Amino acid sequence: MRVKLHHEGTNILILSALGIIIVVLPLWVWIRPLAWAIGTTAVLGTLYFLMVNFFRSPRRHFSGKRENVVVSSADGKVVALEEVYEPEFLKCRVKQLSVFMSVLNVHANWFPVDGEVIYSRHHSGRFMAAWLPKSSTENERSTVVIRTASGHDILMRQVAGAMARRIVTYAKPGIEASIDDHMGFIKFGSRIDLYLPLDSEIYVQLGDKTIGGITPVARLSNERKV
Repeated sequence: MRVKLHHEGTNILILSALGIIIVVLPLWVWIRPLAWAIGTTAVLGTLYFLMVNFFRSPRRHFSGKRENVVVSSADGKVVALEEVYEPEFLKCRVKQLSVFMSVLNVHANWFPVDGEVIYSRHHSGRFMAAWLPKSSTENERSTVVIRTASGHDILMRQVAGAMARRIVTYAKPGIEASIDDHMGFIKFGSRIDLYLPLDSEIYVQLGDKTIGGITPVARLSNERKV
C-alpha cells in the first residue's frame, strides 16, 4: 500500500521545519552545555515526526463487492452506533455510525459509498471534544450527502474536535463519489458520522477499529428508495 504526504500538510510541515531550524541552530552554535541542544533537538524532532505521521495520505482501493456496500470513511474507532433523528437533510430516523480519529490516525476522509454528491454544506460551531454526542450538532462540521445508484441517500458528516481547527471538504454537488477517493481532510483530531437507513445491515460494533476506504461497515437494503 503506497503512502505519501497529504497536500493539506505541505505548508504546515515546511513552516514547522523552518521554525525548528531557527530554534535549534543557535543552540548547537552558541549555547552550552551541549545537552541543551541535544535535548531540544530530540523533543522537536519527535514532534515533527508525529506531524509528518499525521499528514499521511495513503491511496487505497476497495477490492470487495461495491454494490450497496458502505465503507468506513476514516481510520479510527467506532464510538457511536444508535438510532437517531437526522434533522438537516434526511429528516427521518436513521442509524448513526461514528468513527473517532485520534491524532495518531490518518486524517484523510474517504467517500463511504459510490454515487453522486447531491448536497454539501459547512457549519460553523464549537470545538468540544469530538467523542461527545452533542459534538455532531454543535461543533464545527461539514455535511455531505451521496445518492447511490440504488437511490439511497447516505449522509456523511465531518466533525471537528477540541484540537481540530480546520475541516476541508472536496465534495461538491454534482460530482461523482467513489469509495476509492478522498472527500476531505480534518486537521488534528476529529470524528466522522455516517447516517444510514434503518434497514441497513451493520457489520461493526462499538470499539471496533476501522480503516478508511477499506473496512466495510454496513450494507444497504436492495430495495430501491427513489
